[in-house]
Amino acid sequence: MALAKLGVVVLDCSDPRALAGFYAQVLGGSVEEDSGDSSWVDLKAPGGQALAFQQAPGFVPPRWPAPDGSQQFHLDLVVEDLDAAEKEVLALGAKPLDAEDRSRTWRVYADPAGHPFCLCAC
Repeated sequence: MALAKLGVVVLDCSDPRALAGFYAQVLGGSVEEDSGDSSWVDLKAPGGQALAFQQAPGFVPPRWPAPDGSQQFHLDLVVEDLDAAEKEVLALGAKPLDAEDRSRTWRVYADPAGHPFCLCAC
């Protein structure tokens, strides 16, 4: 039985609206910005798939191929119960990165290789 289901893939960038517009042209779909918050933009692609774009201050584009370059994305994993899911991912080797604020509907962890991911009860 799966612990979570994939919510959305999030790409860090310097201009979320512009990058979402690019992918909207490539994939189709509609760009949806959260009521004036230009630091996060969603692209609802045809077929129900989605990509999200998050503003990252000091963004440095990934280099490929480059063994020392970052690919700069993270996974949002949708869960029913944040506390139960947190316990399980920590047992699997995840490390908390930003999980102290228990009032939020999301928490950030690093996988065993150091890649960030979020558990989201949203």
